Amino acid sequence: MIPRKFFVTSGKAFSPISELNAFDQALKEAGISQCNLVHVTSILPKGCTQIEKTEIPVGAITHVVIARMDGVEGQNIGAAITWAFEKTDECGIIAETQGHIEEEALLEIAKCKILEMAKIREIELGEINYEYQTLKVPMDNYGCVIAALIFYPDYK
Repeated sequence: MIPRKFFVTSGKAFSPISELNAFDQALKEAGISQCNLVHVTSILPKGCTQIEKTEIPVGAITHVVIARMDGVEGQNIGAAITWAFEKTDECGIIAETQGHIEEEALLEIAKCKILEMAKIREIELGEINYEYQTLKVPMDNYGCVIAALIFYPDYK
């Protein structure tokens, strides 16, 4: 299975009930709560093109690279997905970043991660892209932020 299309999305939410309920609401905000997520790692295949956020059929097995951060009242949380293709368009790489962190630091760390991945692979990247969410969790709540790169379930 080689994915041909992907899109990126993100969500954030809080819940007075539980971490799981905050996560579920963040998935709903991101538009991916009705599919079965299968976590995969960090490679964009050659020829895989980015599309607009697209509805996925209910129950579809959906491959995803996802960054997730949970927190409790008063905490700053952030999650980011960073992606870039090689300048030669051979393939691309994806990095997940999450932590008890604010936006500026989140994006700085995300950039460092993808640049290190490129260095390890001895490739030169084109444009670096980001999708992220940050949240200060309100009092008496659990919070969750997610950022995800979704391989649209349309494989060759």
